[in-house]
This record gives sequence, structure tokens and C-alpha cells, in this order.
Amino acid sequence: MDLLNSFLNLVVPPASLVMLAFAWPALCFVNGCEWLYNNFYSENMEDKVVIITGASSDIGEASSFQIAYEYAKRKANLVLVARRENRLPGISQNARFMGAGHIITIAADVVKEEDCRRFVSETINVFGRVDHLVNTASLGHTFFFEEVTDTSIFPRLLDINFWGNVYPTFVALPYLHESNGQVVVNASVENWLPLPRMSLYASAKSALVTFYESLRFELNDEVGITIATHGWIGIEMTKGKFMLEDGAEMQWKEEREVHVAGGPVEDFARLIVSGACRGDTYVKFPSWYDVFLLYRVFAPHVLNWTFRLLISSEGARRTSLIGTGRPLLEGPPARPRLEGTSPRQVLSSPSSFFSQYSPSSSFSQYSP
Repeated sequence: MDLLNSFLNLVVPPASLVMLAFAWPALCFVNGCEWLYNNFYSENMEDKVVIITGASSDIGEASSFQIAYEYAKRKANLVLVARRENRLPGISQNARFMGAGHIITIAADVVKEEDCRRFVSETINVFGRVDHLVNTASLGHTFFFEEVTDTSIFPRLLDINFWGNVYPTFVALPYLHESNGQVVVNASVENWLPLPRMSLYASAKSALVTFYESLRFELNDEVGITIATHGWIGIEMTKGKFMLEDGAEMQWKEEREVHVAGGPVEDFARLIVSGACRGDTYVKFPSWYDVFLLYRVFAPHVLNWTFRLLISSEGARRTSLIGTGRPLLEGPPARPRLEGTSPRQVLSSPSSFFSQYSPSSSFSQYSP
């Protein structure tokens, strides 16, 4: 058996690449025909009911705003769910101006199953149905794992990024079955392309994508699942700005380990909603990131070298202290301090923000 596996290890990868190269034109043609067909028969969202979790943000017209607005342009009825309901009237007013039908706002925490049951029940009581469930709650970070001194943030990161998507889906599925509805999940390219300083975030997103890919087979197309993955998104956090909870410090981070320009949030939101209405299984922004999959499988060393070239090599480790449990003015210690009382837990209450990640951001914010 070992001899057979050794032989297959040598033969299967190159043979598969050759077959893929010859089949690529035909696959592109088939995908193009499928895209045209799905566009022609795209779902009409007028008077349909869409639940959007994590529908508030501290930072400008963020992606969760834009997703609500894209559904509003399609004249859908919206249920906007956020931890802080006072953030939602502005979004609701704009969405109504853009063409949304009825809009209700609900304060709820998607990490709590009872809250999820409450906002789904309220949706059914008001509209009698659910057609799309859009999960946008997410929380990222940019600290090195070994620098953490307050591990209480660990379960919070995983709860928001994983259970904050699973619980609403679990509760809404019976009603989505009735409408042959769609689940839209926010993920990230890091679910398969891990980057430095994103270990917990990447792990949670990887678990999330695996969950929904498995669930897709269980549902057997009775409920569609659209997994949206993004790379760099053009929001203020990619320009060095972030905000914590109301009244907390506002910090600017001018130094970046990777200098990139993100794509417009509006484009990503438009792709997500269009893909969900077409019933696409994946929405990728941008799609050229997929080429790294080949490097990861067949030339992982090349991929590692590329990242090392992109990351600053000036010697001193530059990192955000947000989420590490140390004061902002305190430099990184020689070794992590996991015992005793943390000097100050900066992340006392994560702020509201749609899923995003950027190597230049100091902390992605939470928005259930």
C-alpha cells in the first residue's frame, strides 16, 4: 500500500494538471453558459424577505450597509439585526429611500441562540416567511498569537466568527426550506490562505466554510448556500483607521506590513447580492486569489517565500496591540505573559463591523 501511494503521489498531481490544462477551455465555456442562464433566471427579490445579521458599522458605508442597500434596490423587505439597535435607523432610512419595501430593525446578539430564535420568530410574525438569510457578523484581529496576554478574547473571536453564523442558520433553516431560500455567508480568502497575525480568525473562517460546504450536501439544493470570500476590501481600516466601542480610544496606525489598495466595498456587496440571487455557490472578490491554491498545493515554499517578501523585514516586529491585553503605549514584551492580571484588556467590548480583514488593519470589529 505504501508503494502504491508513493507511485500515486508522483503520477497523479502532474497528470491532473495536464488534464486540467486541456479541459480548461471547455470548463470556462460551461461556466459561462451557466452564468448566463442563472443571470437570465435570477431571483426576483421584490417583496421577498431578507434577514441581514450584523447590519451596523462604525466605519463609513461598510459592506453590511451596502448589502442592505443592494437588496433595497431590488425592492426586498429587510430585517436588520444588530447588537445595538440605535445604529440601524440611518441604514433603514437610506434603504427605504433606495426602494426597500417594509423594514424592521431588531437588537439581538447572534452568538446567543435565544436571540436568534427571537429575531427569526419576529420576522415570521411580521412577514410570514424568510427568503434570504445573510450572515455578516465577523471579528478579525492582527496580533501575533504569542503576544496575547489576555486569552479571554480567544473564545469571543471563535464564537462570533463561527457560532454567530451557525445559530442564525440553524434557527432559520425550517423557514428557508419552505421558501426554497438562500443562505449567504461571509467568509474570507484566509479560510484556505492563512496569513500572519490572523491565526484565530483564519481558523474560525476555515471551520465556517467547511461547515457550510458540508451543510450544502445535507440540504441537497433545497436551500441554496452562497459562500462569499474576499481578500482586501477598500474600507477605512485598510487605510490605517479603526474604532473600538463608543467612547473608546480612536487610534491611527500609519505603519503597515503590507501596502495594498483594497477594492470598493460597494463592488463586493453588489457581487454578493447578485450571486445570491443567481444561486451561485461561491462569490469571490477578487477571483484571481484562486491561483494561490495551486502554489499552496504544488509549490508551498514559493508561496511562503512570496509572503516573506511582502512582509516587512526591517527587523523590528511591528504589530497591533489591540486584543493582546497590553496598554497601547506599552511595547511588546520579550515573552508573552499569560499568568496574572492583564495590565488592561483593550477589547472590553468589540465594536460593530461587517466582516473584513486587512493585514493593515488594527482590529476588525464585530457586528451582530
